[in-house]
Amino acid sequence: MKSKKATWKLMLAIPACIYLLATLQAINIQASDWSQWLGTERNGLSKETGLLKEWPEGGPKLLWSEDGFTSVNHVEGIGSGFSSPSIANGSLYITGMIDNNEILSAYDLEGNLKWRKEYGKAFSKSYPDARTTPTVDGNSIYVISGTGDVVCFDATSGDIKWSVKAFDKFEGKHGSWGIAESPLIVDDKVIYTPCGEKTTVVALDKNTGETVWASESINDKSAYVSPILVERGGKKLIVGVTGDYIIGVNAANGKIEWQFNYKETSEKGRDINAVSPIYHNGYIYVTSGYDHGGAMLKLSEDGTNVSLAWVDSTLDTHHGGVVLVDGYIYGANWINNGEGNWVCLDWNSGKTMYEKKWHNKGSIIYADGMLYCYEEKTGNLGLVKASPEDFTVVSSFKIKQGKGPHWAHPVISDGRLYIRHGNVLMVYDIKAK
Repeated sequence: MKSKKATWKLMLAIPACIYLLATLQAINIQASDWSQWLGTERNGLSKETGLLKEWPEGGPKLLWSEDGFTSVNHVEGIGSGFSSPSIANGSLYITGMIDNNEILSAYDLEGNLKWRKEYGKAFSKSYPDARTTPTVDGNSIYVISGTGDVVCFDATSGDIKWSVKAFDKFEGKHGSWGIAESPLIVDDKVIYTPCGEKTTVVALDKNTGETVWASESINDKSAYVSPILVERGGKKLIVGVTGDYIIGVNAANGKIEWQFNYKETSEKGRDINAVSPIYHNGYIYVTSGYDHGGAMLKLSEDGTNVSLAWVDSTLDTHHGGVVLVDGYIYGANWINNGEGNWVCLDWNSGKTMYEKKWHNKGSIIYADGMLYCYEEKTGNLGLVKASPEDFTVVSSFKIKQGKGPHWAHPVISDGRLYIRHGNVLMVYDIKAK
């Protein structure tokens, strides 16, 4: 009798165990999502482990093709762009430009197209290709067009929930290269930086597109920077960069808590800023190319003001981004528009740990002890040890599909490496076997 009861209890437990396993698997998949610009926390760092520490000759296995088979080995038709894909909800979302119209495409994770919709006009001058990386929040997707339309999509159907011509509405002012911003979601708000004489940063209701608040104007033009969220002193601060300033905006009410004249940190300072800030433990790091260099700001305990900690002239990153790993900043500097070296700085002091030449400058992300460096001129992709001692390339291969500059940042999700080049998206298996 006891044996039968034990068997019955075991049978009842099996479905519960299966459900728990499925739940844990779902949590794991969600944890590996890359749901917005530079990943879930906007810092270019992946928390994934179990990835290859060395690639086969010619690169890791290429998974995706246009029709779901490996005969073509890439996905085309996404439109031209410099934006990166976002992965969430078991889907991939990516923007592109076709005939000066920007489109958002949704794929399943095997590369099959689910839907594709237009959402606005692209920038009309130099390098008009799509710039905004989609931000996925629940069942909504948010983008900002090259002409400043902020748009919300239904992630399942692709229907537009709302669209606001925000650049026109707030009388924005941008620099020579147009608008290149990816939306930031803070609680129930979508953040956008139109700048101009009317305002600087605005918050739209993420469900309706209605204006929640508009900050005061600092009478500047927008840069090409996607802001980050910082929590300090009980406040949520939106930290961004405009043409001349680094700013901290109270996310609750739009008050500009502080502004720092970034242009004055260098005699060669220019207003072509294109790198999202990094925040860690009360400090904010910003860098810019064209010999401008980097600046480290100390944020006060209550988040209401900043002071300059140090400046550096070596790591003047153009637009490939930087990452902070174990107390060191990694990225590439600007020598000229077609040349740059790879650099490591000490976070605390700004001391240069190394500056090494490898093909050219480019974009960078980090995962599982390794840097993924994608140089922009000829498309060499390097797997590099994240060490301040030296720039050691363990493996590399060249991206051959696609056209134009290799400006899109790599993405890692669930053991896959996503590389975009122009109108081609490639997906590689980088799981360790």
